[in-house]
Amino acid sequence: MPVSTRKLTGRIGAVVEGVDLTETPDLSTVTALRDALNEHKAIVFDHVGLDNASQERVARWFGELTTAHPNVPAADGTTNVLAVDSETSKANEWHTDVTFVINPPQLTTLRSIVTTPYGGETLIANAAAAYRDLPAPLRALADTLRVVHTNQYDYARPAATTAQRQEYDRAFVSTPFEAEHPVVRVHPLTGERGLFIGGFAKRIVGLSSSDSADLLGLLQSYVTRPENTLRWTWSPNQLLIFDNRITQHYGVDNYDDHPRRLNRVTVAGEVPAGVDGRRSEQLVGDASHYSSVLAVAA
Repeated sequence: MPVSTRKLTGRIGAVVEGVDLTETPDLSTVTALRDALNEHKAIVFDHVGLDNASQERVARWFGELTTAHPNVPAADGTTNVLAVDSETSKANEWHTDVTFVINPPQLTTLRSIVTTPYGGETLIANAAAAYRDLPAPLRALADTLRVVHTNQYDYARPAATTAQRQEYDRAFVSTPFEAEHPVVRVHPLTGERGLFIGGFAKRIVGLSSSDSADLLGLLQSYVTRPENTLRWTWSPNQLLIFDNRITQHYGVDNYDDHPRRLNRVTVAGEVPAGVDGRRSEQLVGDASHYSSVLAVAA
């Protein structure tokens, strides 16, 4: 059965059929999946029948794996799997994964372990469509800007926050990281330009904190326009893969106290480049224990 895709929205997302993720793929299958990811930015597989080891194996089809996280421990018995678990964290903020290091992961895989009876969706936004939506003067300005991303952000929680969530927050910020990236990243495979910002982006180089916040808020509003987003409702035993180079995502905290768990495996990426060809720089921290740098785009 050939690989086929069914679009989920006009701008982002597709369900992929005709691929048995438990089998070893041939080159044409991997190429078809990469092509689908380049086109749709996020692809979903139903009834995948994977465990942690086989999720890692599928992620390796796209490149070398990162470890689970620069600061947060891996899921028990693994090196590369991060538990996205409501018991420890609810990441209800738009972000791109691990952009506070010089080479954020190129793609993210999420596998549904425990799903909720309602809510708990993952929103994913197409940052290339957002860039194309910008008025020409704003695009021209964004092309010239650099922005500092950091993991040192305000983790203020309600007083009722559990000890597990407090410990997760402490681990997340335990070693500081800062990286300077272009506001507009050029995708190394497609040449598309996308807004490379999100929750870890804190200040635009050369601007005051208040001006940075205003301009980042304006740019971010284009990313999260409804027409640029996919709202994915989870069922058990699904795998979602999104291109971390050119998307943002948001786990919606709208499921009360029901348990929710996704297991995450990410694939190492290259150092981003802007419109002018200038690459990102690490300002604070060394994340070499987390990810090798992808030398050639894949």
